[in-house]
Amino acid sequence: MHSIQSLSDIYNQPLFDLINQAQQVHRANHTPNEVQVSSLISIKTGGCPEDCSYCPQAARYNTGVKVHKLMEVEEVMDIAKNAQSGGASRLCMGAAWREVRDNRDFDKVLDMVKGVNSLGMEVCATLGMLTESQAEKLAEAGLYAYNHNLDTSEKNYENIISTRTFDDRLNTLNNVRKAGVTVCSGGIIGMGESLEDRMSMLITLSSLNPQPESVPINALVPVEGTPLEEQPMVPIWDMVRMIATTRISIPKTVVRLSAGRTRMSLEGQALCFLAGANSIFSGEKLLTTANPDFDADKEMFNLFGLTPKTPFQNDPRPKKFLENVV
Repeated sequence: MHSIQSLSDIYNQPLFDLINQAQQVHRANHTPNEVQVSSLISIKTGGCPEDCSYCPQAARYNTGVKVHKLMEVEEVMDIAKNAQSGGASRLCMGAAWREVRDNRDFDKVLDMVKGVNSLGMEVCATLGMLTESQAEKLAEAGLYAYNHNLDTSEKNYENIISTRTFDDRLNTLNNVRKAGVTVCSGGIIGMGESLEDRMSMLITLSSLNPQPESVPINALVPVEGTPLEEQPMVPIWDMVRMIATTRISIPKTVVRLSAGRTRMSLEGQALCFLAGANSIFSGEKLLTTANPDFDADKEMFNLFGLTPKTPFQNDPRPKKFLENVV
C-alpha cells in the first residue's frame, strides 16, 4: 500500500525512469499498443443544481451552455451507431443531474442502456448520485460501467464542490460495486490542487476493493463563467507524470487520457500512451467541450501503430449479468 510520500517519490523521479517503470507495469498487465476508444454523449445538458467549480453545466454559472432536456432513445441509438462505426467500443452517457430520481426520465435511460448494449458496445453512464436499487436496475438493463469521479483529494474536495461531500461520492461507488457494475472513477488536475492532493486522490482510488476498472485522468479545461476560468493550462509533463503514477499504483486499470486532449500535441499524447494511458474519448464533443474527432484519432492510431481494444475483454461482472452481453 502506497503512502503520499512513496507515491510522490514515484511521481517526482526522473521523467524517463518514471515512464520506463510505468511502461513495464503496463506491459505486464495489458496488451501493448491496444487502446480503448470510448465516445461520450450528453444525454441531458445543463441546468445542474451542483456547484462544481470546473463545470460549465452548473445552473448557477453563466457559461453560455444551452439547457437541453433528456434526449429520446432513438437519437441516442443513432449517435451510438455512428460512434461504433467510428471505432468506439464503449459509449458513455452523461446527464447533468445531481442524483438519479425514480421517474420516467430514469426509465428512458434504462431503455437507452438496453438499446446500446444490444449493439454489442460496452455501456457506461454518469448520472450523478445513485441508490443501491437504482444501480441494480442499471445493472439489469446491461450497464457495463458507471462513471463517478472523485475529482480531487478528500481534503481539497470542499474547495471545489460544496453541494455534496466526498463521502457521497464514495457511497455511490459502493452502490455501483454492490450491483455488479464496473467502476470508472478518476479526477481532474489543474484546479489549483497540490501534488499531495493528487497523490491522496490516487491513494483513495487504489484503496478501493476491488480497484476501479477504469480511471480517467482529466486536465482542467478552464471555461469562462466558472470559478476556475483563470486557471492556467496543465503542463503536458504533469499529465504524463500523473498518468504514469496512476498506472504504477493501479496496475490493472484502464487509464483514460480524457479532457484536455485537444490542447495536446501528437508528441504529448504519444508520451501519455507511453506512460500507460490505454483509453481515450473520441468524437467531437466531451459533454460540452471540444474533443478530437474519430478521423483525427484514426490518423493518430495509424501513426503510432495503435489498435482499438475490442469490447467486453475479461468482463469482470457477475455471471448473472453476462447473458445481457450480445
